[in-house]
Amino acid sequence: MPHPLSDLPVRVVTKPSGPVAHHVAADVCVLGAGITGVSAAIEAAKLGKRVVLVDALPVLGGQMVNSLIGLFCGVFGNGPEYRQLTHGIFDDIFRDLARTNDVHFNHRHTITVNYDEVALGRWVENAVLAHDVQVITNASLTSVSRDERIHSLRLSTRFGEVSVAASGFVDASGDASLAWEAGLPCHLPEREIYGSQQVVVENLGEGRAPEPADLSARLAARAEEFGLMRRDGLAFFFPGRRTAVLNMTHIEAPLDPVEAARAQLRGKAQADRVVAFLRDEYPQVFGRARVRTYGFPGRRQTRWIRAVHQLTADEIRAGTRFPDSVARTSWPIELHDRPEGYVWETFGPDHVHYVPLRSLLPPDVHNLVVAGRCADGDAAALSSIRVMGPCAAMGAGAAHALDLVGAGSLHEVDHEALAARLAENLDG
Repeated sequence: MPHPLSDLPVRVVTKPSGPVAHHVAADVCVLGAGITGVSAAIEAAKLGKRVVLVDALPVLGGQMVNSLIGLFCGVFGNGPEYRQLTHGIFDDIFRDLARTNDVHFNHRHTITVNYDEVALGRWVENAVLAHDVQVITNASLTSVSRDERIHSLRLSTRFGEVSVAASGFVDASGDASLAWEAGLPCHLPEREIYGSQQVVVENLGEGRAPEPADLSARLAARAEEFGLMRRDGLAFFFPGRRTAVLNMTHIEAPLDPVEAARAQLRGKAQADRVVAFLRDEYPQVFGRARVRTYGFPGRRQTRWIRAVHQLTADEIRAGTRFPDSVARTSWPIELHDRPEGYVWETFGPDHVHYVPLRSLLPPDVHNLVVAGRCADGDAAALSSIRVMGPCAAMGAGAAHALDLVGAGSLHEVDHEALAARLAENLDG
């Protein structure tokens, strides 16, 4: 008797000519599925919008999952009060991942939160499904149709071209990709702002984890010996799991495609040398450590939008509260603009600073919010608001601003109505 598969029919096909075959329509299109984009997409879906979430990677989660950042920063205020400054998506993540012991809260000058990147990745996927957000992955932006409004995006995927039309758009790409492709002015730093090649190491010993100051001091003393660019660094240990996320490298973050690929290879080689240093310097803890996972290249500040208002370091230091504020944080100025280290300027226990909607709005279009690490700030200010706490708040703010204006202009949003909707992230 013939096997059932022997009768499987097969046909010959060729690529059809003509216009784009795949058309998607939505109320809100979000480009970028990191913390900013996921927050924006879920919040817009909760508001009853049809949402399309687009990402160039084959999986969701952006840098928070795939670059192995391993630590939520900027969600809480400084000690001793440690107020939670951003709610929304973080309330849900903390609640759900706490049930499986996949988050751990660290109390130092502020609260940072370790998380398991695999558990968080599944949380993101399940949340997107639960809120009926349509997802397009493996999708690279190739063109934007616009006049005073963005009308549609064209995407290239491994399965063919896709056109996405929407009433409102959120650029949460991190590199201001939508704004750039639309021909809108952007900022570029005049010297490198370094990213990091993160790795997760496992099989750690039972010895006491090194204190951050000691780790940085020993790294500074031996960095040249091990061929390391960065002279300081941090290891985030997950209690009870014998694993740690290493943030101890500096890698270039070019926007040139060939140089970006080279930087990725150099970053992994640098991470290997970090592990060799740790094995040699702390044998009781790292003597048998091995790399479990190399993250995708981490990028901090590459290209960002020129908006109606550029947030300044002076406004950050002063804690200026704006009528159109959408996010807040107390995270330090953390500017990685030199190969050997970075600027680290902390604030007092009661300090909070804010991000205005105007710093997310390019002046030449009416239905585009550019949120997250490609918002407009001078380099120092941006280094404080690009972490995940305020980025998630910016995503939620983008969703509510688009909902409030409907077919109108984001430049005419009712600031009091917006503040009322975002009260939990501004006053709670």
